[in-house]
Amino acid sequence: MTAAAERGTTTVSERAVRRIAGRAAAESLPHGDGVRATGSTASVHGRRAELSLAVTLPYPAPLADTVRDVRRHVVERTGQLTGLDVAATRLAVTSLSVPRVPVPPAPEHDGGRTPRRWWSQRRVPVALLSAVAAVCWGALALDLVRVHTAHRAAAAWRRSALHWLSGHAPGDPAVVAAGAAVALLGVWLILLAVTPGRRRQSTLRVPAARVDAAVDRSAVESLVREAVGDVAGVGAVRVRARTGRVTVRAGLCFGDRAATRDAVTSAARAALTACGLRRTPRLRVRVVPEPVWRPPLGPGREASEPVAAGQETPEPVAATSGRPEGDR
Repeated sequence: MTAAAERGTTTVSERAVRRIAGRAAAESLPHGDGVRATGSTASVHGRRAELSLAVTLPYPAPLADTVRDVRRHVVERTGQLTGLDVAATRLAVTSLSVPRVPVPPAPEHDGGRTPRRWWSQRRVPVALLSAVAAVCWGALALDLVRVHTAHRAAAAWRRSALHWLSGHAPGDPAVVAAGAAVALLGVWLILLAVTPGRRRQSTLRVPAARVDAAVDRSAVESLVREAVGDVAGVGAVRVRARTGRVTVRAGLCFGDRAATRDAVTSAARAALTACGLRRTPRLRVRVVPEPVWRPPLGPGREASEPVAAGQETPEPVAATSGRPEGDR
């Protein structure tokens, strides 16, 4: 029978011991809840091994009991897999981790209705109208109080206004112009009241209840421009988003025009779909060839390079026979 010394020796490297110890620490607790080795060192002396581990433990958990369980499992598992005698194992708890609880997706909300557009609060018109009304009616109320309580004469501006109105009939040009201005002001206020405003914003489809979201149309234009710019053969891209319509103008540098237009249309539609708009706008695509564009070569056609400005076109050379002139 061959002696043990003649059969050879098995050496387990320190790197292998470190990796085994790290894996053993990760599987020490049931379901692997939160234990992770962030650093490890190992030294092997013959049949003995010493370990030092830095671990992250789950929170909340009894620290002393958890460390004891992790150390016992690391010693047993490392010794079982390597065949070494793990003499000392030092554990350093570097941090505590909170288990991640998966968040269920928000249920679809069908009870509400996403607004077509956001309504503006019209702060500037309301502030101007309130300020003018407050000044006018405040001055009139103050003058009335002074006349009835202090028995003073009416203010000069009131007397002047009454004198002017008494001398002008309803058909006078000045009265008609003032009435037309007031009517236009009323029509403008009615339009502000019945229109939503915020023309540069488009609403989004939001599954959550009582949540409204909108995106500025400049952001939609940027997304569509980047998507179309990635199409092969497309140069300059211009995008304009309006209410219910998006216009794309792409410059064609090379390639087939029809195929490029189909690719641009697909890329623009995909970008609009990814925006999640409440109502997908109509798409209008124009592919305009750039000055450097040349039609793609068909079978049997040769490439023709563009001639620069001022450069003479080379004349065709007639085909001649390969025999010398003297041999004829």
